[in-house]
Amino acid sequence: MVFLKRAALTAAVLASLLFLSILLSSRLQDVVFRVVMLSGIAIIMAVSLNMINGFTGQFSIGHAGFQAVGAYVSAALTVYGHRTLFPYLPEGGILPNSVQGFLAGAPAMIAAMLVGGVVSAAIGYIVGLPSLRLRGDYLAIVTLGFGEIIRVVVENTDAVGGPRGFTGNIEEGISIPGIASFFWVYLMVVVVILVARNLRFSIEGLKYLSVREDEIAAQAMGVDTTRVKVNAFVLGAFFAGVAGALFAHYEQSVLSSSFGFVRSFDFVTMIVLGGLGSITGSVVAAVLLTALPELLRSSLGQLGAEFNQYRLVAYALLLIILMLVRPQGIFGRGEIDFGKLWRRRQTAPATVGE
Repeated sequence: MVFLKRAALTAAVLASLLFLSILLSSRLQDVVFRVVMLSGIAIIMAVSLNMINGFTGQFSIGHAGFQAVGAYVSAALTVYGHRTLFPYLPEGGILPNSVQGFLAGAPAMIAAMLVGGVVSAAIGYIVGLPSLRLRGDYLAIVTLGFGEIIRVVVENTDAVGGPRGFTGNIEEGISIPGIASFFWVYLMVVVVILVARNLRFSIEGLKYLSVREDEIAAQAMGVDTTRVKVNAFVLGAFFAGVAGALFAHYEQSVLSSSFGFVRSFDFVTMIVLGGLGSITGSVVAAVLLTALPELLRSSLGQLGAEFNQYRLVAYALLLIILMLVRPQGIFGRGEIDFGKLWRRRQTAPATVGE
């Protein structure tokens, strides 16, 4: 019975996401829909980084590098594997906004997310190994260096466009397919939030939190801190790679400048603003810091563009003010318990009647 209920709930969620995907993409303005899509991708990145920085207390500031790996690998898969793996996709990359278009792009999108996520997870394992000996500022330097290495590598790889960026195989006229719809972005938002929540409130999650609080004490209590820290990097890198695949197949172009240190700093700002260890805080801060610059750029014109140029200064001032006023972030380490709110709403009338 429980299995049937969960299956019915899953089917309802998938059907709702598919319906919203077709409805919103045709009803919302391009600017608003872009904000919705980029906010969803930012949520995946922020929550996945929170698994590393918030849950285990490590300090990674090169998370955009994992997103770059997922973006380039997945884009190369759908472009160079187009005629052998995905011949049913249009070479121009534009699919109709319909159920038929969604079904046509579904196999390619699933393959792109899996391959991008797995390759990023493998890189995350390699980067996570130094965390066995490093911590704090030293680990931050390693992850920062990793992000710069990825940027330099792709800028010197002609197969993915080099410094010009990658939009497809120009010689054969094959573009990166635009198959990352609202459905896929927010399906992965739901997945990453569920994974993070189930991890945090589980026995395995307690091991992660114990490493964050006191690694020596956790090791003394029998926690395999080596496995915990590497697993955190692998899991966070996997979802960052998935976010990269979604980003590449939504924008239909990939530029190395989109995954530099500035972008990594954006993600760190999100989790610090929302609260290290808080999934709810990561979601709220990701939406806020993604939507605000995009809306300002579109509504204020030149003034909004100038604000975007100085957003790092604004973010730094925001963090300074936050550290002075509320150093634990907006939500601290807490979460919004919707179940508790619902139960309180149901019991409130009964209490009044008594």
